Amino acid sequence: MSSSRSLGTVLVTGGASGLGAAVVAAVREAGGRPVVLDLDVSTVDSVDAHAVDVSDTRATEELVARLAAQYGGLDAVVTAAGIDRPAPLDQISGTDWERIVMVNLFGTAAVVRAALPSLFESHGRVVTIASSLALRALGDATAYCASKFGVLGFSRSLAAETKGRLGVTTVIPAGMNTRFFEGRQEQYKPGADAKLVDAAEVAEAIVFALTRPRGVELRELVICPEEEPSWP
Repeated sequence: MSSSRSLGTVLVTGGASGLGAAVVAAVREAGGRPVVLDLDVSTVDSVDAHAVDVSDTRATEELVARLAAQYGGLDAVVTAAGIDRPAPLDQISGTDWERIVMVNLFGTAAVVRAALPSLFESHGRVVTIASSLALRALGDATAYCASKFGVLGFSRSLAAETKGRLGVTTVIPAGMNTRFFEGRQEQYKPGADAKLVDAAEVAEAIVFALTRPRGVELRELVICPEEEPSWP
């Protein structure tokens, strides 16, 4: 049986909270060196963290390229930055709608694009974070669904484009027990009986994907409760 590979330096977007923070903790526990990118890194302790708005794609690309040089290369990227603001299409502003897509999809592409030279050199890995709403559509979620369907398509195309040069895994989690739902109107919050996935379980699966030996690919991972309606 092939042995697992070491983690090395792992760039984690959205690493200051939620799933991203869980990934940072899991990477550290597994012996890797996480590097956090997030809009607000004031709460991040004990790991290197850099503030950036991933919707500013040119600034994000510049920062990622600089960090790759600073750390002597990158071994993996995990794109966990993501936002949402549920609302009917005729009740959400164009600015808010577009920002959701910019953070979730354009930000993902910008980080990966800037990291590619370093990842090719290390034969590294990309883990993108889609959603159960990349598999099914809900009303009042046009921006989020568009962005996460886009992340899934982007990731599949990236895997086809770069096969043999780096690894690409798309993680498709259902709703998680993070602060992602805070600040929403009540009808958009999970109910008291909602089945939510532990973010630490998703992070553990991501680390498993990152540590597969070269030539072994986990292309897509759906992580959900048994009752999840999005799958199969």
